Amino acid sequence: MDIVLYALTALLYGGLAVAGWRAHRHTGVEPALAGVPAGVGATPAAASKASGMSGVGRALLLIALLVHGLLLHTTIFPQNAMVFGFAFALSAMFWLGAGIYWIESFFFPLDGLRLLVLPLACVASVLPLVFGGVRVLSYSAAPMFKLHFLIANIAYGLFAIAALHAILMLMLERRLQRMRGLAMRHSGNNGWLASWLDTLPPLLTLEKLLFRLIGAGFVLLTLTLVSGIAFNEQLVDRALRFDHKTIFAFLSWLMFGALLTARRISGWRGRAALRWVLASFVALLLAYVGSRFVFEVLLHRAVI
Repeated sequence: MDIVLYALTALLYGGLAVAGWRAHRHTGVEPALAGVPAGVGATPAAASKASGMSGVGRALLLIALLVHGLLLHTTIFPQNAMVFGFAFALSAMFWLGAGIYWIESFFFPLDGLRLLVLPLACVASVLPLVFGGVRVLSYSAAPMFKLHFLIANIAYGLFAIAALHAILMLMLERRLQRMRGLAMRHSGNNGWLASWLDTLPPLLTLEKLLFRLIGAGFVLLTLTLVSGIAFNEQLVDRALRFDHKTIFAFLSWLMFGALLTARRISGWRGRAALRWVLASFVALLLAYVGSRFVFEVLLHRAVI
């Protein structure tokens, strides 16, 4: 049963990714031939048509999310136990990231983000087949742990999609700077990357979305740390264990908190802020996914 769910999940994500790239190449032909990028100088209706997601696409993505969710549940919680590891964490992260994109797609044309998140979700969904050496946690039935696990994974998903937003914004900002020194008749013929970036909403819209995601993720990351401290105290009678996971988790929390504070006080924005977002996300990855990868794959040790 699990292998069927793996195959169906990968097929749905992969098929949607391929269809999205083919549709993007097709819709980008006419604006490019006319000398006008798909999202730069085009009418709002044309830009929306070029970068929106069809109703059939949204329905298929919803099916993919449901199948992927069922796959995660059956593989992570088999027979009242719990199996987990860095591959499962990445799979859950990009499942939630794809779900957040699905919600965003109802309000904003984010075709550029879809063409990035769906291939990543496809690859992440099958990683547990390759890296399956995970440990069964004996305390997975504890309500406090389940709450902690749920909140942590939602926070990871929010920050993952925020990191993808930041990457796209850096690429788009660089493209806009290059265009300032070029005539519009030359800027429309810059290849697939340029036409892909032109499907994105304006930078200010992406910036608002980015900081909303970070704000929501920061709240959930705070709850993750609080619930983790409470659960750890309940489990081993000690609130904190100063290991690599705890240190990187708190470092990431401080970095995201500093970013939000600077944004609120001084309106911090631009490349420096976007790079800070990516650095904060890397610290968060090292807190769990990175450390478990080192232990499970490189050191061949199963740890909590």
